[in-house]
Amino acid sequence: MKRMRVAAAVFSVLALGAVGCHKQAKQAYSPPPPPSVYAGGRAPSGSRQGGVVPQPVVPPPSMKGRPDTVEEGLASWYGPPYHNRKGADGTVYDENAMTAAHKTLPMGSMVRVTNLSNGQSVVVRITDRGPFVRGRIIDLSLAAAKATGVYRAGVAKVRVEAYLPATRPGADPGGRWCVQIGAFLAAEDAIQLKNDLIRRYATAKVIEFAGPTGYWVRINPQLPDKSHADQIVSSIHVPDAEPYLIRTD
Repeated sequence: MKRMRVAAAVFSVLALGAVGCHKQAKQAYSPPPPPSVYAGGRAPSGSRQGGVVPQPVVPPPSMKGRPDTVEEGLASWYGPPYHNRKGADGTVYDENAMTAAHKTLPMGSMVRVTNLSNGQSVVVRITDRGPFVRGRIIDLSLAAAKATGVYRAGVAKVRVEAYLPATRPGADPGGRWCVQIGAFLAAEDAIQLKNDLIRRYATAKVIEFAGPTGYWVRINPQLPDKSHADQIVSSIHVPDAEPYLIRTD
């Protein structure tokens, strides 16, 4: 009888040990985190480059369904000397926020940018204009570049899926457009071109201004629609200074 009790006790200990090992194995399993996607705000602290994966943020409801436009091309990123400068939408550029610059998408557009080489994606808000380098379609903020792996590469092929904001009451649904030419290293070159264009486009407003990368000339057509701006772009041929079609709203 005593032997039977001892055997039962030993069996109970072994059973508890087996159950304990089974529970421990379950606790040790950790599924991989979902890919990080930011919704237009400031990035959480840390980055993939630093070994910390930020928590994912659910995109806003306006980004459900098909995007309004889709394009593929090269993305780059920008930080200093643009950090803390006013962007094209009037807000101060923060390199640690999830924003981007695009030449033609309306300000406030929400954009999903996917690095086609690694599948990492990020959601950013368009707050600025650029990039003004041939062949590039979007400039990411420093934080967005780190989140997608563009930061170390410098330039990467991406897919840009844009969700356009609702048109403001009274605004032209086609947008307001201008032409920008530059950048010139010397202010004298920009001023000379401005004077030449003033004589050529008497009905347009031509201005010259300094930017972080040099001096620029901008032509604002009397009729600021895309068609008239396109005509100006096709008629300008300036050595070493490419004209860009820019949306101002």
